Amino acid sequence: MGLGQWMRGLIPGRYPEWYRERRSWELGEDARATIRKLRALVNERKQTLERSGSPDGLALLAAADEELQCAERILTFDHHHRAPLGSHVTAAQVHLNLVRLLWLKSFLSSPAEVAPYLPGMLALVREHLTRDDPRRVATEIVMEKSARRRLIDETELLIVLDAVDVAHGLALREKLRAGSFVRLVWRVAVFLFILASAVGVLSALFPESVPLCFNPPRPNDAPDSAVDYVVVCPTGSQDSFASTELDQNFAEVSAWGDYLVVEFVGLVAAGVAAATTLRKIRGTATPYPVPIALAALKIPAGALTAVLGLLLMRGGFVPGLTSLDSSAQIIAWAVIFGYSQQLFTKWVDLQGQKVLESVRGPLESPASSGRTPVPAAGSSPAAGTARAHSTDEDEG
Repeated sequence: MGLGQWMRGLIPGRYPEWYRERRSWELGEDARATIRKLRALVNERKQTLERSGSPDGLALLAAADEELQCAERILTFDHHHRAPLGSHVTAAQVHLNLVRLLWLKSFLSSPAEVAPYLPGMLALVREHLTRDDPRRVATEIVMEKSARRRLIDETELLIVLDAVDVAHGLALREKLRAGSFVRLVWRVAVFLFILASAVGVLSALFPESVPLCFNPPRPNDAPDSAVDYVVVCPTGSQDSFASTELDQNFAEVSAWGDYLVVEFVGLVAAGVAAATTLRKIRGTATPYPVPIALAALKIPAGALTAVLGLLLMRGGFVPGLTSLDSSAQIIAWAVIFGYSQQLFTKWVDLQGQKVLESVRGPLESPASSGRTPVPAAGSSPAAGTARAHSTDEDEG
């Protein structure tokens, strides 16, 4: 690919091939497979309704066809300007959920045919609606009645479909919250990175402004000096001075790389902390990389906490640790302070875990829901595939 062709590929809505689906290729392929599956179901239902002569059902399936086309356009990147970072998959799923709903509504004239799919719809409702939600309660009552009668009528089916529609909306909001959380964390991480970079650059240009140096007592075997202390900085030390001014002696020993060394050590320590905390975070199949964003937040935070911690020690905030004896001790404390960013970011980790857990809804067991599992009227081995037709499992 030449440079000109590559630049033309950067025009909004015409991404280069290597850039497409760079984070959600598998989810995009799953959505395309779902489109093909739903199109086959819609076409099959069309043939049935054309033979029976049901204009209302055919109108619903025509709308389902339009929604399938919308989903295909979103997944091809040719008709929108969103970067392929996962939001396109969620947007396509909105249309696919509507296709499922329209396809199911085409069975209103023969609700008994929907019986194999009722367990999947009940599972979706229980997954995303709380136990006291009236729509969930009504759906469970309908399922109990239909299980006893082994039959479901048109009104009861409408009640179930309304609850399914609400459950799809709640599932979408859960994913949108996850996406919003990731964007917020990334923005904070970028801000902290810029802040840490600015601190490093300014300290390199003006190393004598706020030096990261300490003045422990002068050892007995040190050369003669006008003061009774030595100056220790992250990248060097000196034990003999002609001046008695502490600030002047600090400025004499401080170097442009002091802050950079401390920040680098803080970065490394924070990276170790990020790798350690990832073992506690459950992975995600959503297109929004919550764990990666949380890990990225810790890196610049570690650089800043390393610097701020040493400044607090230099200011006497920590009693008994105001005078470090060597550069190695300063670096060691920078490691500790860099790792200690975990004390501040652990609350973000907990929130991130809650976001991940909320993407799939309440996930209540039958015991916690207060009801026993309800078999659907006319249940058959085909009911095991119902969730593939009525729930959105491809991203959660």
